[in-house]
This record gives sequence, structure tokens and C-alpha cells, in this order.
Amino acid sequence: MPKTSQATVPPSKTSTDSTAATLSARPAAPAVSAEQIARHLADAIVAKRLPPGTWLREEALGRAYSVSRTKVRAALMALSKDKLIEMVPDKGAFVSRPSVQEAREVFAMRRLLEAEVVRLVCQQAKPEHFEALTQHIQAEHDQLHKQVRTTSAHERVLGDFHVVLAQLTGNKTLADMVSELVSRSSLIAMLYHSHNNPECSSDEHAQLVAALRSGPPELAVSLMTEHLLRIEDNLELSDARPAPEADLLLSLLLN
Repeated sequence: MPKTSQATVPPSKTSTDSTAATLSARPAAPAVSAEQIARHLADAIVAKRLPPGTWLREEALGRAYSVSRTKVRAALMALSKDKLIEMVPDKGAFVSRPSVQEAREVFAMRRLLEAEVVRLVCQQAKPEHFEALTQHIQAEHDQLHKQVRTTSAHERVLGDFHVVLAQLTGNKTLADMVSELVSRSSLIAMLYHSHNNPECSSDEHAQLVAALRSGPPELAVSLMTEHLLRIEDNLELSDARPAPEADLLLSLLLN
């Protein structure tokens, strides 16, 4: 991954002290594992609580989770393998700021892998698989039509559709790769100001499920490819504007 040249300016000491005091006032939580920390941080990144460039300070994370810096480092290393964060020598860990080239590569890889996902699902889908997909689309509709909704919540449920579909192939390696790329796509959408219409995406998911039911596979593959191309086309893939600053501790408290 290209090295980042900019990172979110760390919050002021006053802000950090204030949020640290809030954390210390909470009841002691059970010890958490490095895997749980990594998953929670990944959720915060995908939910846009930690924008690209946010400095993930080991000391602050250790206080937030009441764990040693050794355990924090293990969590950060796991996230760096998934390309969600970047470890910068002598500086620390930062939420990744993918380049335009990387953004295009992510979507190119998604089109390649998810075309194969669709082919495999067409070959081996069972009635209960279609029921799971139908229920997920209903969850999308429920989320999109809530009286009070958040952008991060409806984007998350839309991304999860692609993960659920990949899981139905029974190929864990393929599903894991799609899941990683979906998470990175969320980061890209945040950095490059996606104008994607969530209602349109959900409608396209429903059309894809209908094509999976009726065939032929080529139609479903075509619909998936067009869907991913449209999402990419709704990104402002030029020099990214600076991401908003985020207070690390407050961002984690919002969960």
C-alpha cells in the first residue's frame, strides 16, 4: 500500500483528558482479547466513526480497552494485514488512506471475485439460501425506511449483502476475501465521498436475487458487474479532500 503523507491531527490534550476521564468513570469491563479489539476497531472504521488518517494511539487504546499495549499492538497488526490501517515506522498506526489507484484496484478485484461468487451460488443455491438473501434484503428495506437512520448503518447493511452472498458459496477463503474488500470499499467510500443511492443499491440486490433464482448465470453475473461499476462510478476518484478529524476515545465510546 502506498505510504500516506497525511494523517488526522491528534486531538488536543484537553479533549483527550476529558474523554479519558469519561472512560475511567465507567464500570470495569471484562478483559478483551486482541481479536475482539481488532473487530471493534474494524467496526468503528467501517461505521465511519474513525475516518481515514485517524491516529490510533496505542496508549489511548490501552486505556479504552483496559489492556496492555502488547495486546493493542497485536490487534493493530491484525488490522494492518486486512489493509484497514497502516503502520508507519517511527510514527504509529493510522486508519488507511487508500490512493485512487488502490481504490480502482479494490473494485476491479471485487468484480472479478464476486462474478465467481454469483456463478457458484447459481450452481449450488438451495431454497434456504434464497430465503436468507430475501431476509437480508428485507433488513435493508427496514433500515433504509427507518424514521431516524444513519448513513453508516445503511451502508453497512448494504455491504453485508455481498458478504452473505459470498458465504453461501461454502468457500471460506473466497468469503473472507470478499469481506475484506467490502470493508476496504467502505473506507474508500468515506474518503472519496460516495454519492451512491442506497435505495438503488437495495433494488439492485433484489434484482440480482431474482436473477439467481431464475438464471441463466450470465444474467446474474452481468447484474453484479453493473452494480459494482455503478458504485465505483459514484465515487469522486480524484485527490481526496482531508477527512474530518476524530477524537479517538470519543469515537470508540460512541459504539
